[in-house]
Amino acid sequence: MAKKSKKDKEAKKARAELKNKKNQAKSQQKQQKKQQKLDSDDEDDGNIEEILENFKKEQENYEKINIESVEKPSIRNNGSIISSTTKKELLLFGGEHTSKELQTTKFYNDLYTFSPDNNQWKRITSQNSPMPRSSAAMAAHPSGIALLNGGEFSSPKQSTFYHYSDTWILDLTTKEWTKIEGKVKPVGRSGHRITTWKNYFILFGGFKDLGHSTTYYNDVWLFDITTYKWKQVEFPKNHTLPDARSGHSLIPTSEGCIVYGGYCKIKAKKGLQKGKLLSGCWNLKMKADVEAIRWERRRKQGFQPSPRVGCSMAYHKGRGILFGGVYDFDETEESLESIFYNDLFTYNIESNRWFNVTLKKRSNATKTISSTKNKSSKEKERELQDLLNQILEKNNLKPDDEEEEESSDIFGSDDEDDEEQKNKIDIKTVTQLPHPRFNATTTVIDDMLYIYGGAWEFGEIDYSIDSFYSIDLNKLDGVNVYWEDLNEIETAKELGEQGSEDEDEDDFEEDEEDGEEEVEDTKLIAEDVEDEKEEEEEEYPEMEIPDPRPWLPHPKAFESLRAFYLREGPAFLEWAISNNRHTRGKLLKQKSFELCQDRWWERRDQISIEEDKLEEIGVVGDVVERDTSKAVSKRR
Repeated sequence: MAKKSKKDKEAKKARAELKNKKNQAKSQQKQQKKQQKLDSDDEDDGNIEEILENFKKEQENYEKINIESVEKPSIRNNGSIISSTTKKELLLFGGEHTSKELQTTKFYNDLYTFSPDNNQWKRITSQNSPMPRSSAAMAAHPSGIALLNGGEFSSPKQSTFYHYSDTWILDLTTKEWTKIEGKVKPVGRSGHRITTWKNYFILFGGFKDLGHSTTYYNDVWLFDITTYKWKQVEFPKNHTLPDARSGHSLIPTSEGCIVYGGYCKIKAKKGLQKGKLLSGCWNLKMKADVEAIRWERRRKQGFQPSPRVGCSMAYHKGRGILFGGVYDFDETEESLESIFYNDLFTYNIESNRWFNVTLKKRSNATKTISSTKNKSSKEKERELQDLLNQILEKNNLKPDDEEEEESSDIFGSDDEDDEEQKNKIDIKTVTQLPHPRFNATTTVIDDMLYIYGGAWEFGEIDYSIDSFYSIDLNKLDGVNVYWEDLNEIETAKELGEQGSEDEDEDDFEEDEEDGEEEVEDTKLIAEDVEDEKEEEEEEYPEMEIPDPRPWLPHPKAFESLRAFYLREGPAFLEWAISNNRHTRGKLLKQKSFELCQDRWWERRDQISIEEDKLEEIGVVGDVVERDTSKAVSKRR
């Protein structure tokens, strides 16, 4: 290769200097524009105290409690969703929405309810509602109340922020709000989570944006529903605590609660910050003596979801159901590259194991078999009822004739099924999971997972996804789409693809000119996990989930709860009799069904593994017990 002349080197140096000057000029111009925008926003944005005072005056015009039926809630993100503990109902409070045209953000303080029985949304407003906010923490207690704490509010152009520290109680029956006063309480924050244990609400984590810096929290607070007072949990100085975080998941257990994931920012070089993803699980073990409460870190084992933040985990019968999230894999001072998820996982609390959830494919053959099975199930149900009555009579526990007449079918009547079908007739069912997103809100009612809203990001713009879905966790046979608007996202993708092609051409031309002298951006890689050494630990092979009650009957692959009870009802009735000596008649039947239901969900994750293996070899859908009294064609 020929040696470069002095003239070539000087020319290259000159080009590099020109490039640096060009970049400095661009940076100064960008900074000036940003400052001008901030100055303009400050002038037009108004005083945040005045805005809140105006909201308060507007609220006084509402009636005490006003309820109106609506088609659906107005588009919003970061609202609080819970399922009621007093009736079959979903509740949505607050949230925010940023207008793309006006570049302003609006916050809400209305309360919506959704009834799955008739797919009816209702909007509830009152004089005494909490002030507008988003990213508040909310949870429902079996006693019939819900607790709301904190959240954030900003001026329309987001030049000033405010974090609430107030606490509100919502009566789940009357929908009346009550503000709780008290000097001892958590500091203002958002992105925190609340769950319940016995007579406590448990609050953990969150963050507070101070403008010049952001503070993340890892404190634990308890709200006692017998005294309506907050108390902070104090841990010993040498006790290991979870990292401070926000946007995590918090689900209840019989011992206390489980914390999973979350996000915080840590210091990087040159005064910068970088994001840190937290993907471990921690177990908060509650005690009647508050001073004895302790954290226990759960060891990772087996399969784990890929690192992510902004995922949503809802509690369902001894496990967590996790959906979506985002992972920032290429973060620099000027840009952020991310991957968004729409996968579904379950976390078994007892076994401390994760499982991937896939929707079941239904073939025509499956539908035919299912209908045959449903036809014979009525006969099986009559036989089961006769058998249960014989067992009760044998134990002198048979119900009186009047009591028997009043008793209802455990499984529900065909009329109810027909009514449900009428209510769901306009709901589209699809076989793929919803569009990838982060910060969706989720909750579970009975065995149905509900997913509301969420956001998707392109460049520096967040796109709210106006949508509402449900997934039957029993069948996993599709996603019910109540509504879904992806128009803005599809448009952004199209424009983005065109823009990236033009940008690539410009970059290519500049690269040819600049050669080796181009200075790369400093990357701020999002870190996974509280302890990197954990990633190097030995991976555990997939194994059978330990059975906590092996003496109870075990469900079969693809066997519905109804079919399981029809098959093993007498065995569960025997157990119900032995554990409920003072109960009679129809109540014993109900106890036996509840025991069967608990057992079916207790082994659901193990059965899912078996079902996946069967599907791999071509067995799809319901596995049906052959009725030897009738000729049945073989499945193909």
